[in-house]
Parts: sequence; C-alpha cells; structure tokens
Amino acid sequence: MGREFTALFDEWSESYDRTVAGDDVEYREAFAGYDRILEAVAERVSGTVVEFGVGTGNLTEKLLKRSNKVYGIEPSEGMRREVLKRGLAVEVLDGDFLEFPELQGPIDAIVSTYAFHHLTDEEKTKAAALYSGLLAPGGRVVFADTSFASAEERQEIEQSALDAGYLNLYRDLRTEYYTSLEILNKLFTEQGFSVGFTRLNRYVWLLEAVKLA
Repeated sequence: MGREFTALFDEWSESYDRTVAGDDVEYREAFAGYDRILEAVAERVSGTVVEFGVGTGNLTEKLLKRSNKVYGIEPSEGMRREVLKRGLAVEVLDGDFLEFPELQGPIDAIVSTYAFHHLTDEEKTKAAALYSGLLAPGGRVVFADTSFASAEERQEIEQSALDAGYLNLYRDLRTEYYTSLEILNKLFTEQGFSVGFTRLNRYVWLLEAVKLA
C-alpha cells in the first residue's frame, strides 16, 4: 500500500522541495512544469477534497484556494511535519491510499500528485473500488503521476535514463509500480468512472476520472 516507501520520504522530506524545483538533474525532466502540474489538478476540483500523498503541502496550498475543505492523507511523519510548518488550514491525517481514518462526507473529489505509482496494479484496483464508494455521481478522481502510453514508450524512457547515466532514476523506473494508461483506464472504468488523460510532461499524465450514475 505504499508504506514500504515511508522511510524514503521521511529522509527526503527536508530536501523534497529542492528536488521538485529542479536541483536534482536526474529528476529534473520528471518534475518539469511542476507548478503547472499542480495547478492542472487543483483547477479541476472544488468542494470537499481528499488529497493522498500530501508531501510538503505544495498541492494542498493550491487546493485550499478553491475548495471548502481539504483532508490531507500522508503516511510519512517527516512529510507531515513539513506540512505543519506551513500553517495551512488543513487536517493532515496519518494514512495511505487504502487505509485512512474515517472522513466526514460527502466527498467531492480525490486528488494526488506523484504518488499513485507507490501502489501495485492490484492495489490500484482496490483503490479505484474504494473511491467509487466514497464519491457520489459527478465526483472526481484527479491524479497526476508518471505513467506510460505504451510498452514502447516505457522502454524508450527507461533507456534514455540509462544512456544519460541517471542510474537512480533508471532504478526507480524499473522497480517502482509505474503502470500504463491502458491499465489505469480499465481499472477506473470497471468501477463506474468515465476516464480521460492529458499529458503534462514527458513523464507525467493527468488522469481525470468522473463517477457516473
């Protein structure tokens, strides 16, 4: 359920914002247009929003400008500590994509950036079913994350990282649970969502799934 990555994010919490700003050359392309990516998620939702994988609160801050209430779900103690430093009007809860405290509904939207790949495809399927139960018709799931349009594209991106000598990035691409647009479309469609995708940079796609009646 992504909890195997918690220690990594505890360690990364104090330098995370420097990474997304482009300080780490290996990951610069994956975070290209980072602020625009966050805006693309935030501008698509309103009302009561649940954010999974809050991190340091960058998306949270944008959500609060448009939403009535934001529940932040974050498994990393280090990241939760960084969010609290910002003094945002958000309730940050210890939890993950599949296990989290009971929330006061109704929930209008569920969002996340750079985090859904911490679940296996089987766990992603369970998450889609869970979110289908949380959302009323018209409710939205809006995720921005690294995904692949095809097996050929995945191979090309992995090879380009290897050719550039970006061994940490290459290892991440090979060992974390990045998936395809086809699989994401299938697992949300089967749970009663209409699904669309928008490319935001070479690595990141925006998934927008709207709960049908």
